Amino acid sequence: MNTIYQAALQRGQESARAAVLDCAIGLLIADGPAALTMRRVAAEIGASTKVLYTMFGAKEGLADALYREGFARLRRAQEQTRLTDDPLTHLNDLGAAYRQHALAEPAYYRVMFEQAIPGYRPSAESLASAETAFETSVAAVGACITAGVFRPGDPYEISKLLWAAAHGAVSLELAGHFPPDTADRRFTALMAAVGRAFLADAPGPDGGPTA
Repeated sequence: MNTIYQAALQRGQESARAAVLDCAIGLLIADGPAALTMRRVAAEIGASTKVLYTMFGAKEGLADALYREGFARLRRAQEQTRLTDDPLTHLNDLGAAYRQHALAEPAYYRVMFEQAIPGYRPSAESLASAETAFETSVAAVGACITAGVFRPGDPYEISKLLWAAAHGAVSLELAGHFPPDTADRRFTALMAAVGRAFLADAPGPDGGPTA
């Protein structure tokens, strides 16, 4: 009978790599960081450690691959959000997709944002790769500015602030501080409140309109 790795390899190298990462993330969450060793992962999927070392170089490379995979999945979730005629609706949908993805992939979310692998620090290259996960959000903010929904500003910086709000709410929800019966309402209210700060007709510091 084929091992997990052999069955995945029959579907191609990418499937084999995904099988390794799925196994590694499962071990990390189920048994903690100490379980994330090349030997343990290899045994779980039925492959040699040589295969893993060829794929990832070492444990640090495996950790880096998990980090990148988390952001790649987030990027795909964002890109799959349906574009609408209303740019603000599309931006709100991206926020909702961010939350839904985090709740569906909590293990990867912790690797990405909560230093779930002690000692691992993403390289500059990995951080740059992670940044691409938010290109869709930056473009959506830019569309809101172009349409006159948001006042003129830097789409990148606005997107970062919206992300900070979304991340804070999602992290509290994953940690159990926002229970299921309130989490959705609080997330929606927070994102709406932050978004209002950038609306073209939002009041300025003197109480008058900003545009």
